Amino acid sequence: MPDFFLGEKAHCGFSIRRQPMKSYILAARPKTLPAAVVPVWVGCVLADHLTGSWDLRLAVYTLMGAIWIQIATNFFNDAIDHDKGADTEARLGPVRATASGQLSRNTVFGAALVCLLLASIFGYLLFAARGWPVVAIGLPSLYLCYGYTGGPVPLAYRGLGELFVILFFGVVAVTGTVFIQTGTWFAEAVITGVSIGCLSAMLISINNLRDVDEDRSNQKNTLAVKWGRRRAINLLFLMWVASYVALVPVFGVQLQLLFFLPALALGALIVRWISRTAPGTIYNRFLALSALQLLLYAAAIHLMVAL
Repeated sequence: MPDFFLGEKAHCGFSIRRQPMKSYILAARPKTLPAAVVPVWVGCVLADHLTGSWDLRLAVYTLMGAIWIQIATNFFNDAIDHDKGADTEARLGPVRATASGQLSRNTVFGAALVCLLLASIFGYLLFAARGWPVVAIGLPSLYLCYGYTGGPVPLAYRGLGELFVILFFGVVAVTGTVFIQTGTWFAEAVITGVSIGCLSAMLISINNLRDVDEDRSNQKNTLAVKWGRRRAINLLFLMWVASYVALVPVFGVQLQLLFFLPALALGALIVRWISRTAPGTIYNRFLALSALQLLLYAAAIHLMVAL
């Protein structure tokens, strides 16, 4: 049995019983969790906007499922990138638990499977409430936790990372949340999902721009590697623009759109700074600011609907 279950020595000489919790927190990448929380938050707000009500119990089930899927994805990514040699000493981003030897590959894989089990439990509760559409959403999401970096067609290694995030952390997550809340599919949820997905995909683009040299040397063909820096920055700009343009068909032109000015201004600064700054550790700060933009955007939607 894997050392995750037995607590025996792993490849790097570590065991789950001997590891401080901070190693698991490091592998879980809590700073990425806004990408899981925001689509559910916005989906619930949008459901209330469209129908006049929302269900707290279903919201909690959806949120917990999304969070555990996100953490599972991060665990798989940590281990698989190490297997493929994508996390090296030249890395500009945060330390990775597997590559640094803090956790063994088997331990991280085991942790990912436990997270998938937890996500499946909440998925079953949602299935009991809304039926087979939850399965159609959940099964691909569960597989792509692994398939993002692993499997026969690893999306992150084929330049499909941004598209994956727009679809699954945007369109699927928001429309799925609205469906779970209302039992109905709304075009407004699809459009809002695209906007949330674009803002979330900005995180992936910034990460790939930071790591472009390391990724190129390890055959990780992200869009930044395949297209080059200038086109990758153009894509970053287009996703930023699209996320705010999408507000108009959903909410119309109204004075409350001014609530989005803080997020809009922050996004503009992020794109400007990245276009003028060579890849380096400063990009980690840009990533944090991009996550803040996502939260400010969700807060603006909430405030506009509430008022």
